[in-house]
Amino acid sequence: MSGTLWGISLGPGDPGLITRAAWEALQRRDTIWVYPARSGKTPSYAFDIVVRAGLAPPPEHTQLLFPMTHDGEKLARAWLRAAETVLPWLRAGRDVLFLVEGDASTYATFGHLARTVRALDDSIATPIIAGVNAFTAACAMADVPFAEQDDTVAIVPAAYGVSAVERLLPDFDTLVLMKVKPILDELIDWLERRALLDGSHFIERVGAPDERRYSGAEILQLRGTKVSYLSLLIVKHNHRIRGERIKGCLKKSSPLPIITETA
Repeated sequence: MSGTLWGISLGPGDPGLITRAAWEALQRRDTIWVYPARSGKTPSYAFDIVVRAGLAPPPEHTQLLFPMTHDGEKLARAWLRAAETVLPWLRAGRDVLFLVEGDASTYATFGHLARTVRALDDSIATPIIAGVNAFTAACAMADVPFAEQDDTVAIVPAAYGVSAVERLLPDFDTLVLMKVKPILDELIDWLERRALLDGSHFIERVGAPDERRYSGAEILQLRGTKVSYLSLLIVKHNHRIRGERIKGCLKKSSPLPIITETA
């Protein structure tokens, strides 16, 4: 019987945000841990979370290399190498836990690995233990609601550029801009130009010991500085003009008919 490849979500950085389900899975000593790293010289952020949580790895654990690139061919080769690494263990009946910061179903490497493994062997199950997303944790840290009542929300990788964010702005109350490092200065200029700084929050490595947070005009201090890849912007569009909304499906209950018995 084949083993299972588990996506273990660890939350964005604070060990206290590891869910009970993930914690219980990590207590097992009969599993193999694998975790992503950008290179052999770069430590795994996911592995660092469990180390800071005081969790000891099982006897067998190793990092898998996933280069930071948009080159589809290079990425496909990396996913294939990773799949070929874990497949022998899975086919031998061992469960493999893939450690993922944040949530394993949200902009995570696990989905690519799981698809590649299933393409090579469709008998392998690849379930996910859900976790806390970086953007919801960031809103909690900044003490702002992620969404209220009927707010609209867009979650956008910043790589799409400022022009894409500009197009989305009229339709959303909250914009979550992920991985803002490459275009941070452009985004800061845009926030200032659109008078959005007051409702904006920059959070870097949320929940980690070296977390940084800047809100409002403080964000201007980041111009020309280096920030972590694990950085995001929460933009609250507090002056958005909403169009007509269709009311929700809840309706007033009609009184129940009175049924009387007849002889």
